[in-house]
Amino acid sequence: MPETLKFKRILLKISGEMLKGKAGYGIDPEATLEVAQRIAEPVACGCETAIILGAGNLFRGLAGSRTGMDRTTADQMGMLATCMNALAIRDALESIGVPAEIQSALPIAGVLAPFDQRRAMRLLADHKVVIFAAGTGHPYFTTDTCAALRACEIQADAVFKGTKVDGIYTADPVKNPNATRYERLTFAKALADNLQVMDAAAFSLCQDNHLPILVFRFGKEGILRNIMYGDLSAATLVSND
Repeated sequence: MPETLKFKRILLKISGEMLKGKAGYGIDPEATLEVAQRIAEPVACGCETAIILGAGNLFRGLAGSRTGMDRTTADQMGMLATCMNALAIRDALESIGVPAEIQSALPIAGVLAPFDQRRAMRLLADHKVVIFAAGTGHPYFTTDTCAALRACEIQADAVFKGTKVDGIYTADPVKNPNATRYERLTFAKALADNLQVMDAAAFSLCQDNHLPILVFRFGKEGILRNIMYGDLSAATLVSND
């Protein structure tokens, strides 16, 4: 009996730091290719996949504002950094035969097409990876918030947040070896226990729109594919139920 796909359309949120590799900064081609190979897993399963990348490998707007830079200017620089990451991951995806398109909240003629919800839906239905760049196009909003927003707009089944650990724990597993991992968690429980799932605006948007969040360790081969078929042994699912 064939396996049943549990998620037919997802919004995958990935930290920009995944692209820097061992260099510690910037965009490393080898690391970027590895990220593309992991993204290809749900695509190969038949899951319609959209992506948002952060910009921690290049520039963080909030960090810039803390050093005295105007917050709006700093956030705009961060948005442009996500555009660079989007171009890099599109190139890597296409190099392994995965068709991809970029839509940007800050379009650049001849380089980045503008965000268009209806066209994004058509591209996904055509099994092309859609990469959303430049966040929401507005300062003071994180890429987490953009991920929740775009996921709602494209009617995704869930937001997939790739992190460095395999889900959400009762405490920091690096600092506390007795911390235990949640396999399933309600939004109410996450709020009551002050668990850091996503930033407050993103979390509220997902909760209000009954959009599940799935937190998992990004980078290990096979994990995303397994989750597509309902194996949450290396992830945490947060939902209203």
